[in-house]
Amino acid sequence: MRAILRIGFLALAILLALAVPASAGPYEDGVAAYEREDYATALKFWRPLAEQGVAGAQFGLGFMYAEGQGVPRDYAEALKWLHRAAEQSDADAQTNLGYMYGAGEGVPQDYAEAVKWYRKAAEQGHARAQANLGVMYVEGRGLPQDYGEAAKWYRKAVEQGDAAAQYNLGQMYREGQGVQQDYAEAAKWYRKAAEQGDGEAQYNFGLMYANGLGVPQDYAEAVK
Repeated sequence: MRAILRIGFLALAILLALAVPASAGPYEDGVAAYEREDYATALKFWRPLAEQGVAGAQFGLGFMYAEGQGVPRDYAEALKWLHRAAEQSDADAQTNLGYMYGAGEGVPQDYAEAVKWYRKAAEQGHARAQANLGVMYVEGRGLPQDYGEAAKWYRKAVEQGDAAAQYNLGQMYREGQGVQQDYAEAAKWYRKAAEQGDGEAQYNFGLMYANGLGVPQDYAEAVK
């Protein structure tokens, strides 16, 4: 089963930079600076906004402290800013808090706390939080193991094109965990994740072709 993954800021930064002119305001100026990896400038724009309570800037600042981007890595500062953003229902911040508690990154490992934050973000429709919550259900971390609930959250995430969830849903169909075993469905979800460049999905999709599981046996496709 694919492991828990962190949600980064870069994808959000790119989307915002494409959607909003850099001159639109200090937050967007910070996004543009972050996108070009000018972290010092991003911090200059975001820190005052974060101190004023702007959730997006608080998340950005927290993520930069967690990654050591433009500042020395400081998990205490990262947690401070992520918590402030998460309390304002920022789903990216909630997802990263879930990751940090689940991994024990800067805090004592606490699966129940990780689940709490993943669930808050997942219920807002955050695809990576939904995928990570699914993993927690599969592994029985912070809550009772429940393959049916895992499959439910993976399905929500795959509807948004999350490759990790596509791969994990393929695994569940291959193994018959929480769903009826169905090699054709497994191959379908492996293919979708593979087409997004997911290496593990590509490998497993090749195995399906090699063994004729859910697809016609085809050694040429298997080694492609």
